[in-house]
Amino acid sequence: MFFHILLLFLLSLSGFGGGLREVTSLGINYGQIGNNLPSPDKVLDMLTALRITKVRIYDTNPEILSAFANSKVEIIVTVENEMLAQLMDPQQALQWVTARIKPFVPATKITGIAVGNEVFTDDDLTLMETLVPAMLSIHTALTQLGLDTTIKISTPSSLAVLQESYPPSAGSFKPEITQIMSQFLQFLSTTKSPFWINAYPYFAYKDNPDSIPLQYVLLNPNPGMIDPFTNLRYDNMLYAQADAVLFAMAKMGFGGIEVRISETGWPSKGDSDETGACLENAAEYNRNLLRRQMRNEGTPLRPNLRLEIYLFALFNEDMKPGPTSERNYGLFQPDGTMVYNVGLSSFKGFSSSSSSSPSSSSSFSPSSISLTSSASTNSKGATMGYYQSLVYWMFVYLLTYQLFMRRPLYI
Repeated sequence: MFFHILLLFLLSLSGFGGGLREVTSLGINYGQIGNNLPSPDKVLDMLTALRITKVRIYDTNPEILSAFANSKVEIIVTVENEMLAQLMDPQQALQWVTARIKPFVPATKITGIAVGNEVFTDDDLTLMETLVPAMLSIHTALTQLGLDTTIKISTPSSLAVLQESYPPSAGSFKPEITQIMSQFLQFLSTTKSPFWINAYPYFAYKDNPDSIPLQYVLLNPNPGMIDPFTNLRYDNMLYAQADAVLFAMAKMGFGGIEVRISETGWPSKGDSDETGACLENAAEYNRNLLRRQMRNEGTPLRPNLRLEIYLFALFNEDMKPGPTSERNYGLFQPDGTMVYNVGLSSFKGFSSSSSSSPSSSSSFSPSSISLTSSASTNSKGATMGYYQSLVYWMFVYLLTYQLFMRRPLYI
């Protein structure tokens, strides 16, 4: 129990100072697996009108990177999984960064590189073993080109990396990935990069609709749950999932890494066996997500650090394989009309045409809803940094003392 209390205190302090940074906007994932999607310049017009300033793409599409030049949109690009083995070679990584990244900056605000996607749960051990070496080579290349201070490197993981996630304080990584995960977390800690997690409460509800309350996963008002070890109350599954990752990292000695949601969303349509995939639930989930982002909410474990979230996805993509839900995560149809209203129109300015025909499109004006806001400054940031460091070394000392005394850690 003492271990849990100390761990909770350490993790809570690691969230202080979060109010010092400016909050920009809800991010969004811009997928391109469709044959009817608008051109990148039209997509930029849409994002500008919506005042969405953070986007993640799943490649390094030069048309998108060129179109987004001299805009306010920050972009995370992606290295495809099949490229990781090649980019383990420092020279290959340097050539890749020189060709795929350098020509577009600083005009295009590339702020992150996602090295692979869900590599830890790909069931390909060889691919997994290429991850950290490829990240190191890419980081070295960025450093050589003077880009390492503005572009962070990480990799999005699915929640399947966790062996346990409930309650959040029980969060732990699967033992079979511990060695590589430790190397990965060391890289994130050294480079001050975030841990990106693809978190979908929808999947949990779809698999267990009788035991998981719908209002809890939709972020609606509900009794929630209380973690018995920390006494923290969770009123939605997404925040519980994020904190489970924080606890898993802390148990491996990396309590200061920020967690960001690289993907989350809800499908507006699904097959008969995809419980919960419907227009009403999708609208409710994303509407509530937007409201919480506007309030700069953090998780119960780190309430002072806004949880950064990238919504999946901007468009419905008609060429995605898999069940019907895979092609129906978008907020918008490819013609620019809303799949459903997440509440943007209620924020003074966003209006859409009533027609849903392919020849019509939504009306975007500069006066559309702002998805931006500012967090208040926290004058205690520096002090909290000192105490965080102090508590961390106390924690290390206690662990070392326990080991030398050959006494078990009572949890």
